[in-house]
Amino acid sequence: MRELVELLVGSLILRPYVFAFLALYLLAAVGEWGPRRAAAFTGLAWGLAFGAEWTSTRIGVPFGLYHYTGLTRGRELYLGNVPFFDSLSFTFLAYASLGLARFVLERWRGPAPGRATLAVATGILMTWLDLVIDPLAVRGERWFLGRIFYYPEPGFYFGVPLANFVGWAVLGGLVAGLWLVLGGRVGGGPPAWAARLPGRPYHAVTLYYVVLAFNLAVTAAVAEPALFWAGCAAHAPLAAIVVSCVASLRRTVHAGGAA
Repeated sequence: MRELVELLVGSLILRPYVFAFLALYLLAAVGEWGPRRAAAFTGLAWGLAFGAEWTSTRIGVPFGLYHYTGLTRGRELYLGNVPFFDSLSFTFLAYASLGLARFVLERWRGPAPGRATLAVATGILMTWLDLVIDPLAVRGERWFLGRIFYYPEPGFYFGVPLANFVGWAVLGGLVAGLWLVLGGRVGGGPPAWAARLPGRPYHAVTLYYVVLAFNLAVTAAVAEPALFWAGCAAHAPLAAIVVSCVASLRRTVHAGGAA
């Protein structure tokens, strides 16, 4: 037990940004769903992500074949050959992508987008984030991530193979699809204090862009101008859509208040 605690503390010390995002996610998820449903979503997303990483590092499905170097083994928690923090990251990435997908689709297609549409949109939006995340992670030796993994056969997009992006889309869609079917069966509701949280409709959207901004900022800092501008260009159309949706929601709220 003492060794486990030390490794968890080591994970926190080595990856404080991951746990900061995790804390923001838990605050938003508990505020939206309540602690029981937030815990259920966390378990679902983490379990599927860990399974995907476990198989990908062995047979290349679904992310394509890659390997962890084990550079930080003994300093942070590993589950088998996979660093704990890595699969844990998919919990807040999936939540943010699902929330953003719902936010945009509700503005465009009405208050009840279909489950399949929402699941597919979640997978796409999570992959959209990965257009910045994984190319930066491959260059981990240039910043505080470290060289924790590598692709035996680097891909065409800044060293990341196409299979990786396909895998992210599949995983994001699977997490969202299963949650949309099963999440309503988990009991509980948001706590009373959640009603006092400011900006409740924007929590997932904000988390999505906080993660994106962090990765773009680190990309710029490690002198990858081509990757930085590619990430900005990829996300500019999506950002324009989100800004339009926010403006639409504010007009609706304002009109309702005036009435």
